[in-house]
Formats: sequence, structure tokens, C-alpha cells
Amino acid sequence: MAEIKYKRVLLKLSGEALSGEKGFGFDPETAKSVAKEIKEVHDLGAEIAIVCGGGNIWRGVTGEKAGMERAQADYMGMLATIQNGLFVQSALENLGVDTRVMTAISMPAVAEPYIRRRAERHLEKGRVVIFAGGTGSPYFSTDTTSALRAAEINADVILMAKNGVDGVYNADPKLDENAVKFTSLSHMDVITKGLHVMDTTASTMSMDNHIPLVVFNMNEMGNIKRVVLGENIGTTVE
Repeated sequence: MAEIKYKRVLLKLSGEALSGEKGFGFDPETAKSVAKEIKEVHDLGAEIAIVCGGGNIWRGVTGEKAGMERAQADYMGMLATIQNGLFVQSALENLGVDTRVMTAISMPAVAEPYIRRRAERHLEKGRVVIFAGGTGSPYFSTDTTSALRAAEINADVILMAKNGVDGVYNADPKLDENAVKFTSLSHMDVITKGLHVMDTTASTMSMDNHIPLVVFNMNEMGNIKRVVLGENIGTTVE
């Protein structure tokens, strides 16, 4: 068995990453492909936690622009992340991977409530744990959820799986052909340069808790495994 660099990882999956080329809704083939990659890393012996975004279904900022109260719009976004969590759970269990979905918003008929010690126990037993429902409070992004949960479970790294972008650039590479990619950064660099890798709250929390972040392209098969094995791909933020 290959020696892994990161034993306990928190994987941040954007909602768009589950929607395939459509950019919205659910794409079963994309979910199946992502689940296969996660299973491959799980089979190496890594303990895996996942935070799902909800942008393929709903964004709080969209509701706010439409005149909704921000808190109400954010709660709708949290419910979207729970739908994505159940979608990922189904894809993983179809491959024989034991999973648990844990929600910050209590809905016991659907998933377990988030309890930190129980989450750690699931990980120790080899289950993939999917954190859904954000932090359970409005005004916080799923980036912040990732940083918070990673700190709570003592994760070795946050894996920021991007949809079609292979790292952190000084400008949007999709819009600027002269954009320069960074191979390594500090969390303070991300904050002071305004690089928008994560929101400022999430970056500060990761920095304060000394949790490294690896940003990479999830659309290239095998990249999650490469990162966990310690291969230098994408951008590492420490």
C-alpha cells in the first residue's frame, strides 16, 4: 500500500462540481466519477470528510438580490447542501463505501445531527463523513464550514477541488490569458492579495489553526489521489 501524506482529509466539493457541464442541478455521471476517485483514496487508508456546496441548486446571494431577507436565502442554501450531501452519499454507497451524512440543521429523518465526537468516531471506523447544512447559521459560507469542520476533526489538510481550475492564479485564468499560477502561498498572502481562494473568515480560521490547503483541478482523473500521496499539483497554501 502506498504511503499517504495526509491521513485525515477534508474535501470541499462545490455544488457546481456535481452538476457536470450543465452548471446546475445534478449530473449522475459526474457524481459517479467523483465517487470513484474518493473510493480510490479511501481504499488507500485515508480518513475522508466532505463538505458540499450548494451552488448548483441555490445561492443565498441570488435570493438576496431578488429581495429576500439574507438569512432566509442562506437557509435555503443550507438545504441545497443537504440535497447534495445525500446525492454524494448515494454515489459512494453504490460503490460499497460506508458513509454518514451529518447535518448542522437537525432533520433526524434524513441524516444524523452533527456531533463532533461522533463524526471523529465515524472517521476512525473508516466511514466517509459528509458534512451538510453549512455551519447551521446564516451569513457563513461553505468555505467557512470547511475550515471550521477541518479544525474540529483535526484534519491534516483541506482539499479544495475546483471545477476546471488547476490552482490559484493572480487573475481569473478563464478571462486573462496572462494570468500567473502560484505553486505555493501562505494564508496571509491569500488574505492580503485578495486572491479569493476562500472567503476571509475561512482563510483566517485555516491560518489560525495551521491547516494547509491544496487547491487543484478535480476534473483531471486521479488528482485527489495524487494530492493525498503528496504529489505537488495545484497550489498549496500553508
